[in-house]
Amino acid sequence: LQIRFLSVFWLLRLADWLQGPYFYEVYASKIFNGAPATLGLISKLFLTGFASTALFGPLGAASTKSPLLGVLLLGRVMSGIGTSLLFSAPEAWLVGEALGKDKGGDYLGETFGMAYAGDSIVAILAGQLAGAAAGARGPTGPFELSVGFLVAGGLLTSLLWKENKAEPQSSGDQPTIRDAVKVVRADPKIMLVGATQSLFEAAMYIFVLQWPPAISAAIGSAFGPNVATPYGTVFSCFMASCLLGSTIFGQLSKMGVATETFTSVMLAIATLAMGSATVASSGAAATAAAPLAAIVAAFFAFEACVGCYFPSIGTLRSKYVPDSHRSVIMNLFGIPLNALVVTVFLSIRKLGVSGALGVSTISLGLASASMIALNRMIGKKEAEA
Repeated sequence: LQIRFLSVFWLLRLADWLQGPYFYEVYASKIFNGAPATLGLISKLFLTGFASTALFGPLGAASTKSPLLGVLLLGRVMSGIGTSLLFSAPEAWLVGEALGKDKGGDYLGETFGMAYAGDSIVAILAGQLAGAAAGARGPTGPFELSVGFLVAGGLLTSLLWKENKAEPQSSGDQPTIRDAVKVVRADPKIMLVGATQSLFEAAMYIFVLQWPPAISAAIGSAFGPNVATPYGTVFSCFMASCLLGSTIFGQLSKMGVATETFTSVMLAIATLAMGSATVASSGAAATAAAPLAAIVAAFFAFEACVGCYFPSIGTLRSKYVPDSHRSVIMNLFGIPLNALVVTVFLSIRKLGVSGALGVSTISLGLASASMIALNRMIGKKEAEA
């Protein structure tokens, strides 16, 4: 089961990661009405993909070749649909398959750890491939390369994965939004896990579009405005940090450290790291090397926390969120996530890069508070028992 899942998962993730390092650059290089694209316009293009919910992935990647704004917007819609499926469908399939086997659920934490540890290696490779493709074909090169991997991933999925479905709690009825709300209200732990997920991922999505201009400004301050930013190399370093984080999670999981406790500490570190990046980016134009070193160190620490986060939240969801309502509940928690990200990006002209990173810091702080509350609730029940 692990081989069937991981081979498909890593191939699809490679295609997705290829588009990451040069997302900002590929749209910043476009000229509209004689002027280069602004951060506000790039944010709106990002939101177009974010607001749409593997078939559309290749078309979305191919659209980056066009200089037409309408085609770029359509491409972002298609990419958003593909990304949404990529982040939900593989996990749902794995959990369904594992729980259908005897003691299969016992290995979910290990599988999630392997998936995201390997995902970091895949992302490091993707960063290098993206840099090479951009050097050969310009900023659209990585997007062109990802098309082939998306097609290969789709073919491999059809060969290795069979359809599985969660058994509904009531015979013949599919879970509705009302059912999912009742389930969440009946168990506060689900609410806290969902809040942690929404708040952390909102901070992460905000970070995705802020790190390129933040790093670029710091590099320009330190070495001059004409120095090119090596987005592919920076991205590979980020993913190496993610690998470190997922490896730490795997080791501590084997040592028997509770996922809830570990996640609380990780979220606190992520909050401190993002807060440091916010302070450093706000003074990036003042001095030279100091802001660059501070921003890079803070971003690396945050990415290590991202590497810890995905296997952690996957384990927590499998533990607290019922499989029969999982997809509906996850979509419900996507609503506040989307609202926060959309609000920040629509206000990006007023907030700026440092302001957006500040919102991420607040979001991470609230996620940390949610996980602390979950730990207290669990501790109280264990004490009563």
